[in-house]
Amino acid sequence: MKVLVTGADGFIGSHLTELLLKKGYDVTALAQYNSFNNLGWLEEISGNNTKKLKIVSGDIRDPFFCNNLTKDTEIVFHLAALVAIPFSYLAPESYFETNVRGTLNITNSCLRNGVERLIITSTSEVYGTAEYVPIDESHPLKAQSPYSASKIAADACAMSFFNSFDLPVTIARPFNTYGPRQSARAIIPTIISQILDNQKNIKVGDISPTRDFTFVQDTCQAFLELAKSKKTIGETINIGTNVEVSINDLISLIKDVTDSDIQIKTEKKRKRPKNSEVFRLVCDSRKLKKLTGFDSYTNLKEGLIETVEWFSVPGNLSKYKTDIYNV
Repeated sequence: MKVLVTGADGFIGSHLTELLLKKGYDVTALAQYNSFNNLGWLEEISGNNTKKLKIVSGDIRDPFFCNNLTKDTEIVFHLAALVAIPFSYLAPESYFETNVRGTLNITNSCLRNGVERLIITSTSEVYGTAEYVPIDESHPLKAQSPYSASKIAADACAMSFFNSFDLPVTIARPFNTYGPRQSARAIIPTIISQILDNQKNIKVGDISPTRDFTFVQDTCQAFLELAKSKKTIGETINIGTNVEVSINDLISLIKDVTDSDIQIKTEKKRKRPKNSEVFRLVCDSRKLKKLTGFDSYTNLKEGLIETVEWFSVPGNLSKYKTDIYNV
């Protein structure tokens, strides 16, 4: 089958591209256009499977580009987005331009070109701090940052195309995905890269919030299962492990995995505004299991060991500037 992955140059997108190639799909991978011809994490993909890979550079904010991009495509995995929450405080309009208008362009082009399945990537941040746990798909939505607001709007935009035009949309809502290649703006790469760079103190923000951490390979497999099942059309579906871990306990676990005695240092600039911090997220993924049968998750410690091994490669660690706070 012919598949398109937008945001393929990013963290999850590059892993999903690799999985699809291994499964024998013909993959068109969209990387964000830049004058340096930098393909992001797609630069890391190699092997015989790449014969079925076509890399395209472009921008989902352009409807004309999107109309051409989705032609002759059967399945679209839409992951392209601005995702760094702190930067959304500084440049909120760019988040709505990319996440909302970009999603509108993709959904409209999929409708025009008769795409058979469209998987939209959402985020657990749309729920805000949990009103009850575990969080199922009926949990109220609460925009606690411009980023989460843009994703709520993008999800609604995509679902409106299902309700209005019968576009076969599925909203995939992963909780906190981690693993090799994750950007430095996320908590796990922040901790690991500082430890491996022999920093004296781990510089972090608030360590009291809790999260549900899902290994990237599991998230990608769940995406594929959603696309394969007709039962998921028109549905919003959580992806998570149903295990709640505080940032403080996460740091302790990573220190154990890396055999480190590094100390924690909180920095005010790394903390979110008081009303914007999401203090508790834990997934209820029963709907995913019910509709697809998928229920195989990597143990957090096992996933962290694999992630640390990847970061331990000097060429990989060198891509992370541990002395700079990534907004």
